[in-house]
Amino acid sequence: MRSLMRLPARVHIVVLAIALPATSAAQPRYDQLRVIAPAAPGGGWDQTARAMQQALQREGIARLAPVENIPGAAGTIGLARFMGAERGSTDAVMISGLIMLGGIVTNRSPVTLADVVPIARLTGEYEVIAVPAASPLRSLQDLLTAFKTRPESISWGGGSAGGSDQILAGLVADAVGVDPRRINYIAFAGGGESLSAILGGQVSVGINGLAEFAPQLEAGTLRALAISSADRLPGLDVPTLREGGVDVEFENWRSVVAPPGISPMARRRLEETIELMARSATWRELLDRFRWLDRYLAGDAFARFVSEEEVRVRDILKKLGTGGDEGGPLVSVGVYPWFVLAGLVVCGLGAGASILRARRSPGSTDTLPGHGGGSLALIAVGAILYLVLAEPAGFVVASAGLFWLTARAFDDRRPWRDVFFAAGLSVGAYLLFARVLQLSLPAGILAGWL
Repeated sequence: MRSLMRLPARVHIVVLAIALPATSAAQPRYDQLRVIAPAAPGGGWDQTARAMQQALQREGIARLAPVENIPGAAGTIGLARFMGAERGSTDAVMISGLIMLGGIVTNRSPVTLADVVPIARLTGEYEVIAVPAASPLRSLQDLLTAFKTRPESISWGGGSAGGSDQILAGLVADAVGVDPRRINYIAFAGGGESLSAILGGQVSVGINGLAEFAPQLEAGTLRALAISSADRLPGLDVPTLREGGVDVEFENWRSVVAPPGISPMARRRLEETIELMARSATWRELLDRFRWLDRYLAGDAFARFVSEEEVRVRDILKKLGTGGDEGGPLVSVGVYPWFVLAGLVVCGLGAGASILRARRSPGSTDTLPGHGGGSLALIAVGAILYLVLAEPAGFVVASAGLFWLTARAFDDRRPWRDVFFAAGLSVGAYLLFARVLQLSLPAGILAGWL
């Protein structure tokens, strides 16, 4: 220590210059950085989120990086909730990618990747076509022969409708001369569910990313028929599609986005954090472990890439007959208020006609409270409030007010009964549309609770 103190002042300055960056690098950039995977556990997005968790925590970039799963509709449910619940949050990111673009097109989602903040593309991954070990389909040629003979007899299991798995199935069909509309594709909510169905023989053949199939391929419970890479991968004895006469090369990609409403400073901080993670030794190790391709791309270049990919995916899905023009939800957030209003107008006219008939009936006393012009006025007020509040306050709050005023229009004697009725009906309607029918409805101020 004394010898150190006897060093010249300029040496002390050099030592401090070296030590300070090392000290600051050891400090976490985030106390907590939440990583949201918009899919069920076990799939590629979940794998990516948990790989990020490992890299961020092991490298000391974030003290904690908890992962949250929000499954449904190729990630569009998670996207809608991310936009509503995390708007302006500076400590949350979400996994996204090609599958979400396909889901947005197929489901005609009212929310898109243009509504969130692009941070960086992370990885690419080739897709594998595989069958259970006991399957009579021993090779790609066996599969193609059966598929071309009776396309509907071959069931293809994979991820969400419109995602990379279905896109690859459609490209294979198109390449071998089968109408992609004849594909018997069965979509599953997550990689775990899809894998269980494939292993259980519930589908003829499965499609998934290499990392998700790798443990079963190594264990011998799955047999790979082909991989979508241009050339064979080192250390993997799986033929490419082109080796089997199918002129298709295909790569899935995954990325990270931030919620809307963050400041330019917060965005730069996230971009720097993700770049630090992507350049770390831990992340490189994880890329090798999962056989992911390093496809890191950030900034304006990544934003342009997403825009170009959306056009490409839309064109592919339209060609394959699985685009948004052929299917998807009947009602989106943008037109839903008008759908409700149209129903209310019809109901209101019917109620008005009933009231007029009752008043014109001989001996009618019209003793029920709330009947008359006042009831129609209450319904009109409720409809107007719904249209105003649906987006900022959310479907449940806006609908509860509408249902309560409608109930009051016909019977104003039990206000608390009407409160419970309106709340229960609005929550039930939200769960029916958002969870069962998988329509994206605005959660508003209740985002994160529903």
